Amino acid sequence: MELNDLLAPESIIPLLKASSKKQVIQELSERAAQLTGLSQRQIFEKLLQRERLGSTGVGQGVAIPHGKLPDLDRIHGIFALLDKPVNFDAMDDKPVDIVFLLLAPEGAGADHLKALARIARVLRSEGTLEKLRAATEGDEIRAVLSVVQESNAA
Repeated sequence: MELNDLLAPESIIPLLKASSKKQVIQELSERAAQLTGLSQRQIFEKLLQRERLGSTGVGQGVAIPHGKLPDLDRIHGIFALLDKPVNFDAMDDKPVDIVFLLLAPEGAGADHLKALARIARVLRSEGTLEKLRAATEGDEIRAVLSVVQESNAA
């Protein structure tokens, strides 16, 4: 599974303005609602419910909020580069500025886990994170993610 397959051009947000974890999740839920046709409130509640189990801030300034929703037809991703880092209660206590939201259909058990693992693997590389943070447009972000995937596949 390639990350760009999860990311439509309109699901990349190069400079998301938000001042808190809750606001990041709210903004991403709004974009996800536009892309999926689902209720923004339903997506927001599902993501908050997941965050209550433990932060999806995985370290190095990266968060991967995720959830499963009954009415989704496929796995959807949204990538956001925050205009300034926010506290996400991450494992390493560092603020987050890169967020990759993943939404999956309720029945997508293994595929959901594979997608999460793929995202975590790609966003673990310090070099990749530097390139993503330097990107200012959606096309640049897609290109970085595409190149990283090709080099990981080789």
